[in-house]
Amino acid sequence: MPIAPAQRLQALPPYLFAEIDRRKRAAIAAGKDVIDLGVGDPDRPTHEFVIRRMQEAVAVPSNHRYAPGWGLAEFNRQAAEWMRCRFGVDLDPHRQVLTLIGSKEGLGHLPLATINPGEVALVPQPGYPVYQSATIFAGGQVQVMPLRAESRWLPVLEEIPADAARRARLMFINYPNNPTAATCDADFFRKVVDFAAEHDLLVAHDAAYTEVYFDQRPPSILQINGAVDRCVEFHSLSKTFNMTGWRLGFAAGNATALAALAKVKNNVDSGQFLAVQWAGVQALAQHDHVAVKAQLDVYRERRDVFVHGLRKLGYRVEMPRATFYVWAPCPAGMSSLEFASRVLEEANVVLVPGIGFGQAGEGYFRAALTIPVERLQEAVDRLAGIRF
Repeated sequence: MPIAPAQRLQALPPYLFAEIDRRKRAAIAAGKDVIDLGVGDPDRPTHEFVIRRMQEAVAVPSNHRYAPGWGLAEFNRQAAEWMRCRFGVDLDPHRQVLTLIGSKEGLGHLPLATINPGEVALVPQPGYPVYQSATIFAGGQVQVMPLRAESRWLPVLEEIPADAARRARLMFINYPNNPTAATCDADFFRKVVDFAAEHDLLVAHDAAYTEVYFDQRPPSILQINGAVDRCVEFHSLSKTFNMTGWRLGFAAGNATALAALAKVKNNVDSGQFLAVQWAGVQALAQHDHVAVKAQLDVYRERRDVFVHGLRKLGYRVEMPRATFYVWAPCPAGMSSLEFASRVLEEANVVLVPGIGFGQAGEGYFRAALTIPVERLQEAVDRLAGIRF
């Protein structure tokens, strides 16, 4: 009897990133010099003070045992302290902070913990694909909240259908935003919290990019009065400390939602390696280290070179205020997949077509500023040689 994949997998949209990776690897295998602007994975090394703490922790035998279900107490306390220092938010580290194996893991498990089959999750598009796939895995229904340039890539809450709002139990938002690099202010967060209270739903704020910014420091939704009663915010050490492969983050906010998420996690994982969590304690304790601040200047230089280069070529691209992404319209008359395919084939440059972030992303592409500035300039030079 052949093994058949579960039917729920058929409900997932095509995972375009796997196809992009396949084409990239094929080009590399053919000996081509590929410039990869597709992956949001920092190329800068993990900060030395984090590595040193990891080395010390690995040598301690007790750190090789299973981690506590809610995470290392010291890590949760340090995460709560970071939230207080960074955002002025006071949290109980025993009830309102939960250690995660990366923020993606927590976002992926949250619908299993908070929505029932048939209930609605409000999902932004274009957006991080895990919001939609996690909802589908939980048996929920996805109601798309379109993000548009004319609304500054913020969902227009008044446009959410009344029936969907009534059946919704969960709303995903993400600012600073992947893929659009959009930011928001406290007024938008206040509207979201009010909407959540009116419709009795939970807000999941993916805050993975709050520490990659170029002017004003992005806010936390938990700074809004009443938000802790309605919101869970997901933070990651990946981008701030160049720890993507370490897989460490935390969720903060509503204690009931976090307890439900912890129950799911206790049944499907055994926590993050304790040595990694001790390294995370050190990272958060030194979040204002000069090396952490210096990498923002690196991303700023990359952003300026790439954006100015694209503008000289005629691309209509806004200057990102946060994240290390550039989001721009494709040439007129071209689909995002057609554009990305031609760029890879003719210039050996990997870009992500906007359709990979949902139908609302069609007509745009995303580039990640996670390569040295010289290679970004070369990518611009190669794009100049393509005639659309």
